[in-house]
Amino acid sequence: MPVIDSTFRPPIWLKNGHTQTIWPALTRKVNAPDYVRERIELPDGDFVDLDWSRIGSRRLAVVLHGLEASAYEHYIMALVNALNKRGWDVLAMNFRSCSGEPNRKWSGYHSGHTIDLHHVINLVLEREDYDTRVLAGFSLGGNVSLKYAGEQGEALLGKLDAVAAVSVPIHLSSCAAKIGKTFGGVYNRRFLGYFKEKLQTKAHLAPDPKIVDQIMGLTLLTDFDDLYTGPVHGFKDGEDYYQKSSSSGFLEGIKIPTLLLNALDDPFLTDYCFPKELAPKTPHFYLEVPIKGGHVGFVPSGSRREYWTEKRVPDFFAEILGLD
Repeated sequence: MPVIDSTFRPPIWLKNGHTQTIWPALTRKVNAPDYVRERIELPDGDFVDLDWSRIGSRRLAVVLHGLEASAYEHYIMALVNALNKRGWDVLAMNFRSCSGEPNRKWSGYHSGHTIDLHHVINLVLEREDYDTRVLAGFSLGGNVSLKYAGEQGEALLGKLDAVAAVSVPIHLSSCAAKIGKTFGGVYNRRFLGYFKEKLQTKAHLAPDPKIVDQIMGLTLLTDFDDLYTGPVHGFKDGEDYYQKSSSSGFLEGIKIPTLLLNALDDPFLTDYCFPKELAPKTPHFYLEVPIKGGHVGFVPSGSRREYWTEKRVPDFFAEILGLD
């Protein structure tokens, strides 16, 4: 499908990609949905927690958060509220160890970890009776969503009806390197600090106590992926993890309507994250590239009760599926 002309316009005082990224993360207050939590036991003995926000609809949206976030992240709660208001039940899935309780294994989740999502989707299909089912993911959750749609291909027909992915580092290698350098390394230190804190709480699960000390001494996310993310999750190293988990390599396999929404000024993304040449050649893949918006920002001009993506994502689902 062709590249979509974007309607997003930022306020004049939030035109920088960094300010669009940081401002909502620091200042936005969102009313929490009326979640009902459900714990799902996984085949490998671990668990994930699901947060349901039901209104009695025949439509369901599954929503995935970004790196080290949760169903209670402001952008997730805001989209859940927006979807509820527009007639959707919502299932916000927390990745392993992101629901407020550490998972049971030394391993966790990563940008290409689609196994748990597949388990949850199948559980929903088996147990719930919905006429329409869609998937929306942000950042890491967007990469998981796109990779899942591409690797499943035609197997998703009749299971999911559409996908929307926002602010997605579809080329993990270049994005990981960029995060280590951009904005004085602030983003790199923030995420790495989250990982260190989380793994300290699971230190007793480490196969070798020395690895915990090694992790605590790291200063770059790329080194963390070399030491932990890659090897612990079955990859040779960080680069092998990046190559096999990047959703960019799966886009051509997508067989259901799918939107990728990446801002051109996103401080986490590189040129590889805007596949403008691929979009016209792939019948089910839609690409929208606003000039501004930052990373999971999209603070609009005018009223800011709902941010732009909280309108754009439901609108895409409604338009592409012919919903009222």
